[in-house]
Amino acid sequence: MRLYDYGPSPNCHKVRILLAQLGRDYERVPIDIFGGDTLRPDYFEKNPGLTTPVLEIEPGAYLPESGAILLHLAEGTEFLPEDPLERAHVYRWMMYEQARLFAIVGALRFFVSTGRLEPESPQAQQQLRFSNAAMVQAERHLASNDFFVAGRYTVADIALYGYLQVAHEAGVDMDTFPNIAAWLARVRDQPNHVADLEPYPENAQAGKSESIYDLLTVES
Repeated sequence: MRLYDYGPSPNCHKVRILLAQLGRDYERVPIDIFGGDTLRPDYFEKNPGLTTPVLEIEPGAYLPESGAILLHLAEGTEFLPEDPLERAHVYRWMMYEQARLFAIVGALRFFVSTGRLEPESPQAQQQLRFSNAAMVQAERHLASNDFFVAGRYTVADIALYGYLQVAHEAGVDMDTFPNIAAWLARVRDQPNHVADLEPYPENAQAGKSESIYDLLTVES
């Protein structure tokens, strides 16, 4: 099993966390997103979306998208509930994570951290307001729940951890989200948690990279 992986990506980090907690052996294949690795024809064959992560389950069998990978790996394990309603709630929170946290908080973190958007610009400040609003749902849920589903640590927590762990890098004041902050600590305390998310390298900075993300223009 191979994981085509980018170290600074929270989406990739989620998969590494679950693989470690499952005790699964795998080969980690570094992909330099901003060096143009995902733009090569051979990578397109693995994932036409040109993103990371991609899990090669067996030779020639590729599965992209972090959520799909997490669900595939968690099937039949303690990380994915068997109860249909509890499982549906896992899906619910994972949809929320991609639609609200990845798309809003994650995008702002990326644009600000790589110099594509000035933190004090009107657009960044507007996105920061959207980010705070996106996190309210999780904050309220965690006011009366230690974890997101079934009162225990599941793949839903791993999915949401990805971008909530870096919300502060988007400019979010985590002091205003004490329940999320406490939950982040509980996630980090889980057995075999891996804290190996890397910072963005120099070639990720605006004007220095060659990637699909350079097709995204932002006016500040």
